Amino acid sequence: MKKLFKNIEVLGTFDRHQTEWTQAAILVEDNTIAAIGTDLPLDSLQADEVIDCSGMIVIPGFVNTHHHLYQSLFRNVKGAQDAKLFDWLTFLYERWKYIDARAVASAAKIGIYEMVLSGVTTTSDMFYLYPSNQNHLFDVEIQAAKETGIRFHPCRGSMSLSKKDGGLPPDSVVQTDAEILSESIRVIRTYHDPKPKAMLRIALAPCSPFSVSERLMQETLDLAMRENVLVHTHLAETQDEERYCLERFGLTPVALMEKWGWLNPYAWFAHCVWLSEPDIEKFAEHQVGVSHCPTSNMRLGSGIAPIVEMLRKPEIRVSLAVDGSASNDTGNMIQEARNCLLLQRVTKGADAMAVKKALDCAAYGGARVLKREEELGSLEVGKAADFIGFSVNRVEFAGGLSDPIAAIVLCDAKGVDLSVINGEIRVRDGRLVGVELDDLVKEQNRISKEILSR
Repeated sequence: MKKLFKNIEVLGTFDRHQTEWTQAAILVEDNTIAAIGTDLPLDSLQADEVIDCSGMIVIPGFVNTHHHLYQSLFRNVKGAQDAKLFDWLTFLYERWKYIDARAVASAAKIGIYEMVLSGVTTTSDMFYLYPSNQNHLFDVEIQAAKETGIRFHPCRGSMSLSKKDGGLPPDSVVQTDAEILSESIRVIRTYHDPKPKAMLRIALAPCSPFSVSERLMQETLDLAMRENVLVHTHLAETQDEERYCLERFGLTPVALMEKWGWLNPYAWFAHCVWLSEPDIEKFAEHQVGVSHCPTSNMRLGSGIAPIVEMLRKPEIRVSLAVDGSASNDTGNMIQEARNCLLLQRVTKGADAMAVKKALDCAAYGGARVLKREEELGSLEVGKAADFIGFSVNRVEFAGGLSDPIAAIVLCDAKGVDLSVINGEIRVRDGRLVGVELDDLVKEQNRISKEILSR
């Protein structure tokens, strides 16, 4: 199946030369970019479908590297609106413990569709909550994601320390180390697809240093290395976390990760707000990945991550992420790129970060974090056909087309008009293709109300 996307007004490839074209075209064969550029012989190309992209800005799809999709049910919850991280967690754990299969499926679809409408074509998710040992919830989330058409990289998350063990979660949502490791093996063997352009891969993700045991952190890493999958966790999000690690382990969060062997190229960390210069040097030395979640960090008052400083170290793989919808409280990846840019500039100056660097972190940076830069993150022949388009005729772009690609961030684009994932058109004219979103929203609101009323 061949699709020709022609008459693209501005095409940003985000390749390593930052190539941009005007009046360009993309030929997609099945799920792969077969040709791209301004000099394609359009008259001789035999395409099964031709899509006219006149007046459209096209760039690579975004790669979201950190989320908690179940939290789409828990936006704007009274009692958690003004809390900092540890208080926010302990309050919401008592609500999250009621999720079930119906809730997980609904939240996954809503969360994913929201991201797709804002340009995400690949997403990770850290699913660490299994009330009453409902291990099948991970399978439910994967099935829901498959139905959306997203390229999915879920993390089998875990929590093993409850309040009685010195952690934060209630007993009902933690599991034993043995069960967690057994389930980790099961989901890798069942779902992980290592093939190029795979639509589904698995990572392992102990939730945080304050919710799992030292043994589980180390054995999860050993398992991941044997199975050749990535590992992920929260790190250095707040000053409270640093105090906790110093009191419990006598080490800072980054020093703790170093002790446990987690500073390595197969690991990526969410947040990384409270890093010292030596921490950043260690990140570079070990080529770790980082998920920057600017909106969530602002929402919880956690601080501003030193992204400019990390970007000066090309060995550190820096990406963007929306984080869970209960700490955002939305899932708009365009907003993350804009907030990333503005947060770095507000403390470091207008020239601290280039506009397009924020978009690069959202696309190519995410592909690097997931170790998929050979197939995702830029528009080049042979790579996956994952790209998004914005009409220049949007009201927010009016008078702002001196640099159309930069306008996506500076003029605050609200969503995409076109999304192509794995060669399939998932958004056309700003609407999801073949999806009755109104019914899903109504169901989500019913489920959320039922859970919160308990």
